[in-house]
Amino acid sequence: MIHQYPQSYIDYLVHFHGDRDYFECHEILEEYWKENTPMERDSIWVGWIQLAVALYHQRRSNFSGAGRMINKALEKFRLHSEDLKTFGVDSRFFMEQLQELKAAIQAHTPYTSLQLPITDQKLNQMCLLRSSEKGFQWGKESDLSNQMITDRHRLRDRQDVILLRERELIKRKKRSASE
Repeated sequence: MIHQYPQSYIDYLVHFHGDRDYFECHEILEEYWKENTPMERDSIWVGWIQLAVALYHQRRSNFSGAGRMINKALEKFRLHSEDLKTFGVDSRFFMEQLQELKAAIQAHTPYTSLQLPITDQKLNQMCLLRSSEKGFQWGKESDLSNQMITDRHRLRDRQDVILLRERELIKRKKRSASE
């Protein structure tokens, strides 16, 4: 059976295994989740997002945040365990990996890169090609010296977020004034 994967999922996998930019993984799938399953907090897409965030936190030694996220991700993946097959991964091995990751986070074990157990060879080939196009080395360990990867939440350009928040504040003030 050939399965059609959303481009956002492929891009998630490319960043997950290519440059290990888990912040970007989060951004890519958050947008997809909002567009396709808006506000479904139990969506499996949220599980994928939370997995990336857990690894981002673990890499920064924020074990408290990593622990919260991996627990939430595990909850989502258990809820959707039958759906995992449609994501081209070995669901049993994947869940074992997540349990091991949870134990490592609880033990405050330093981050190590995680390779998802992709079983769909066509998906793997698509990801390898896309990774190569982006100049990434598929499966390479995370570059812990790259601050744009490890501290992305602090170093990214937030101008668009700031402008959006300012516009929302102005709208709220206008509504309050007219009531």
